[in-house]
Amino acid sequence: MEFFRFTRDIPFMRHALKFNIISLVTFLLAIFFLWHKGLNFGVDFRGGTVMEISYKQVADLEHIRATIDTLNLGEFTVQSFGSSDTALIRMPLKEGISSAQLSERVMSALRADNSEVVQKRVDFVGPQVGKELYQNGALALLFVVIGVIIYLSLRFEWRFAISAIVANLHDIVIILGFFAFFQWEFSLPVLAAVLAVLGYSVNESVVIADRIRENFRKMRNASVPHVIDSAITSTISRTVITHLSTQLMVLSMLIFGGEALHYFAMALTIGILFGMYSAALVMASLVMWLGVSRENLVKPERKKTGLEAEKIMP
Repeated sequence: MEFFRFTRDIPFMRHALKFNIISLVTFLLAIFFLWHKGLNFGVDFRGGTVMEISYKQVADLEHIRATIDTLNLGEFTVQSFGSSDTALIRMPLKEGISSAQLSERVMSALRADNSEVVQKRVDFVGPQVGKELYQNGALALLFVVIGVIIYLSLRFEWRFAISAIVANLHDIVIILGFFAFFQWEFSLPVLAAVLAVLGYSVNESVVIADRIRENFRKMRNASVPHVIDSAITSTISRTVITHLSTQLMVLSMLIFGGEALHYFAMALTIGILFGMYSAALVMASLVMWLGVSRENLVKPERKKTGLEAEKIMP
């Protein structure tokens, strides 16, 4: 199935330098916002109070949010938990207020509207726990990167491994840059989305790398830019179908998933859009700049000796 059928290859590599400059500027801007503003860590990382409440009927999450918002407690999240009649509330640390006092204020406000609400549990997440989650998340990202480098080095060649990692880290840093610039809450679901984007982008890079290696075998007299242009052009239809179907699913989470899935879906949306760009125009161009050639990917055929030739002859 193809959405697009091209009669001629699109000369992407003719503009490789321009694409790389755009990517570098975007990457540096993301680094600047991360340094200047930093990430707005959620309760998962900063610590705070976690409350689980239940109702006899379906929990009205929007009404709960509106009620808690009147207490001026700062940033908080409310999401469905386990079943439709149970909600989980996460609130940041408040100076001079204990978790017990904070939960009492919230429950008093909620019971003023509905006396049937029941507090099932209250947990305090300390800053140390949040710090450990942050460190474990960073280690998870590091191990994924190392695993991707090893995989691509074994399957293709070191030039592809380096290019793919640079392109994929480019996507991740840009996602973090968006969250730093707009000060969106960075929570564990967002971290999960970042790790998912890394795997998603690697898959796209592998598809294009496979086609480049295949083209080197078929297009024996073609130049390296022509081989790469042909590989990208031939995968455009597949890329559009894959990314469009994935983005439709993510868009449904973004629109209908509510507050709990909003930033998770936002991170995936940014990652999908930039992943499509980076795999084709960042990874492929870096492979070209690193000097990939047919000899790097296609093993030369071994010439048969006279004795071997005699054995083949009838």
